[in-house]
Amino acid sequence: MKDTELAEKTLSCERVWEGRVFDVECRRVLLPNGDTVRRDVVMHKGAVCVIALTENHCVLVERQWRSGYDGVTLEIPAGKLDFVGEDPLSAAQRELREETGAVAQRWIDLGEYYGSPAILSEKIHMYMAEELSFGDTDYDDDEIMQVERIPLSDLAGRVLRGEIPDGKTQCAVLRAALMCGVTPEK
Repeated sequence: MKDTELAEKTLSCERVWEGRVFDVECRRVLLPNGDTVRRDVVMHKGAVCVIALTENHCVLVERQWRSGYDGVTLEIPAGKLDFVGEDPLSAAQRELREETGAVAQRWIDLGEYYGSPAILSEKIHMYMAEELSFGDTDYDDDEIMQVERIPLSDLAGRVLRGEIPDGKTQCAVLRAALMCGVTPEK
C-alpha cells in the first residue's frame, strides 16, 4: 500500500484549548476506508535539542525536575522554538548557551524527532555541537537544573540499560555514539 493510500483527509478542525506552550485541536477526519473519526491533536510550535560533546567525548547533560514525568530526568539541553518559523539552528545555539554556557564552533544536524506523532505535532530538531568554549549561563525564570559532563560511552550504556527515560536524549545519544564510533559501556 502506498503512503498516499493511508492519508487521512481533515474535514473540520476546531481549536478547543489554547495555552502558553501548546494548543489542542479537535479534528474530524475521513479515513481511507470512508469512515469518519475524531482526532485530538496537541499543537506545538517545535523544539530543539543538542548533544554537546567536549574534546574528550563527554556530553553536557542536565538534571532537572519534569512535571509530566513527576521526577528528575537526565537530559541533553533542549528548548522550544520562540515562534513558528524560527531557525532551528539559531534556537539550538541559544538553548545550549543559556542552559550550559557553551558556545560551539561546529554544528551537525542529526535530523528530526517526533516523540508521539499520533497525538503531538511537536517536531524536535536534533543537533550535535562540538569545539565548545564556555561562558555564563542564562536560565529562564522557571528553569532549575544541574549541568554535568558524562562520557558519551557511559551515557550510551545508560540508554541501552533503560536508565534514560527521555526519548530525545536516547535518540540523540545513540546517533552521536554511532557517528563517533563510540562503544556503549556495559
